[in-house]
Amino acid sequence: MSFDLDVLAIDPAASDDAVRAMAKRCRSGQHPEGELDERIVGFYESLRARYPDFPPYRDDSPWMSMPLDVGTDHVSMNMSFGRRSTPAIELVVDLAARYGLTIYDPQGDEVARPHR
Repeated sequence: MSFDLDVLAIDPAASDDAVRAMAKRCRSGQHPEGELDERIVGFYESLRARYPDFPPYRDDSPWMSMPLDVGTDHVSMNMSFGRRSTPAIELVVDLAARYGLTIYDPQGDEVARPHR
């Protein structure tokens, strides 16, 4: 069993509908052209320093699908259920807050915005 999380570089004041629309676009593979958002770059580099998504993989990897889906404005993750994912989720939440990114949980249709 697995679940998905999307980390998005979107204005924190954007509506939940705008967050959902962006996540849907990102998961459809329709990535916008342009410069990488520096917040996404920092988030992804920090995340993969602990949980690589390219070989060699660690035994505690939470990823069910690798490499992670990374675009100019998002990182989408497919994670395993269980204790391996708990520390990874905590890291995702911490890093998203540090970089001012929004988290979208498509299973629960929940939006978590960065704290200001």
